[in-house]
Amino acid sequence: MKKQFIPKKSKENVISKFQNRLLKWYEKNKRNLPWRSTKDPYHILVSEVMLQQTQTFRVKDYYKRFIADFPDIETLAHSKLPVVLKTWEGLGYYARARNLHRTAKLIANHRQGQFPQTYEDLIALPGVGSYTAAAIMSIAYNKPFPVVDGNVTRLISRVFGIDADPKEADTKRKLSEIINEFMPRRRAGLFNQALMELGSLVCQPKNPQCGNCCLKTLCYARTLPDPTELPIKAQKKPRPHYDVTAGFIWNDRKLLLAQRPIKEMLGGLWEFPGGKRKPNESLQACLRREIREELGIHIEVKKPIASVKHGYSHFRITLHGFHCKYIRGQVQSLGCADWKWVSPSRVSSFALPGADRKLFETWKTMKET
Repeated sequence: MKKQFIPKKSKENVISKFQNRLLKWYEKNKRNLPWRSTKDPYHILVSEVMLQQTQTFRVKDYYKRFIADFPDIETLAHSKLPVVLKTWEGLGYYARARNLHRTAKLIANHRQGQFPQTYEDLIALPGVGSYTAAAIMSIAYNKPFPVVDGNVTRLISRVFGIDADPKEADTKRKLSEIINEFMPRRRAGLFNQALMELGSLVCQPKNPQCGNCCLKTLCYARTLPDPTELPIKAQKKPRPHYDVTAGFIWNDRKLLLAQRPIKEMLGGLWEFPGGKRKPNESLQACLRREIREELGIHIEVKKPIASVKHGYSHFRITLHGFHCKYIRGQVQSLGCADWKWVSPSRVSSFALPGADRKLFETWKTMKET
């Protein structure tokens, strides 16, 4: 960290200005988000888990539906995982939903329904890391725990001139130390939310609204020719691309769906069976092979349906769908958790991965035209 912005005025004066300006700005400009009207730690857990790697505008409606379906820990704990995944469908990163379900069961069965009230107990819950635990401690219980998400990292790096890689442990510690030093102890939750909100709405990655920032006279990055030089950005690796096949396998007007293994990516979701193409393998040969390996049956691959593109965090796929005819063999769960023959009208009642849902909707549209 070569550049560390040190204000000329006394630190106490700077801290006071920082707090007052930030909190006044937040009170006037904060968005009306549904999870901001509660101190219920369960509701805050749901919102924070949903907001991981997902933009706020996408989360709002999902949060409302999820809380309507599972208003408390007990309701979620006693709900079936497929029901939970269906409510979550389309939000992505389904391990989050599975971990929420596991957390609810653990609290209901081993903590008599009492939500944890310490950082140590929170971080022990499935899928709850340091960020989520700190957010619950500060927002639900108003305890002084720094919450450092991407928006806060960007804001603090710019204001204080932190020019080290924000993904490194030393930098993360430095950011937390700064926030902890500037945090008003009696308004910890409000302060954390204000930092996140200013980073999201004003101190944006590409087009920061420096002229509208309540911290502009305290900010180091505003003295640079380009404030977006901070934080330092690691070079992104190109995401690999894979061709994947999916079969609409027909048997007596019913389609075959397979459930992905719980511990794998997209675990617990239902899909049109198929898999990733090997080098120099045709799509049709890939689909026949994958169906034999996954379900133990033989199929005839018929005409293509469509090809849809879909992106995940670390790779991209093109999903190639084909109509297929069941030929012979006993359907078995060799590479999947479960399987079902269902009528097309029932497919939408199952939680599907995004690419499979796109493929199915494309087929329905084609069928209706």
